[in-house]
Amino acid sequence: MASASRGVYFAGYVFAPRFLPTFAYLVLLALLLSLGSWQLDRADQKRAALAERAAATRAPVVDLNQVAATLETHEYRRVSAKGTFDEAHQFLLDNRIQDGQVGYRVLTPLRLDRRDGAVLVDRGFVPIVGDRETLPELPPARAEGRVTGRVSRGPSVGLRLGDPSDRPAQWPRRVQYMDFEYMQSTLDYPLDDYLLVEGPLTNEVVAQRTGRDAWRFGPERHQGYAVQWFSLAGALTLIWLIVNTRREKRGGAA
Repeated sequence: MASASRGVYFAGYVFAPRFLPTFAYLVLLALLLSLGSWQLDRADQKRAALAERAAATRAPVVDLNQVAATLETHEYRRVSAKGTFDEAHQFLLDNRIQDGQVGYRVLTPLRLDRRDGAVLVDRGFVPIVGDRETLPELPPARAEGRVTGRVSRGPSVGLRLGDPSDRPAQWPRRVQYMDFEYMQSTLDYPLDDYLLVEGPLTNEVVAQRTGRDAWRFGPERHQGYAVQWFSLAGALTLIWLIVNTRREKRGGAA
């Protein structure tokens, strides 16, 4: 193989990349490689988060009547609590879907025994019946007020537009998204900054959340996306080589 001013010659072919195609190739190559690397980073982050969630799920059960838990330190932890449900001040989280029905999640403050405060409990789903302006009848809370489950940040939304509630003067209060500061401001007692999602106190690893959120799939999907981006980078490189390679004309300089 020999090089000349017009390109590189080998086996009857000449490789002579031109400026504009090469510039476009380098820009696209950098983009594709960065997207692949980003997906690998997302896979690592999700793998670490799943490991953290698994460790929190296996940890001992927290008694909220004795420990003031926070979302930052106790997310995914299994917890138990005893108190009195404040059925006069309940929140309805709007735009929830379950089994093909549109409705609300019923969020009820549980005023804790032996503590000056409350925790917001997700008591389940109720469908919209008839006119949206007529709120559904809510199921009564259990008299004993004993709740077990896990600590959660609650359903998330991409955008938060306007006030959380479109019924600021009525109870139950319909809210469009989770906003613990707003909910706290409507109550005359302290409210912890997390949602208690009811469930059994098993120590099984919770690898996935239900619902449409950031955990619809695990790190393997991100690794698959990374392979796709890197494959596109390889295909782009092959195309660039082919486009800039031509058969050497007979009688040309070598």
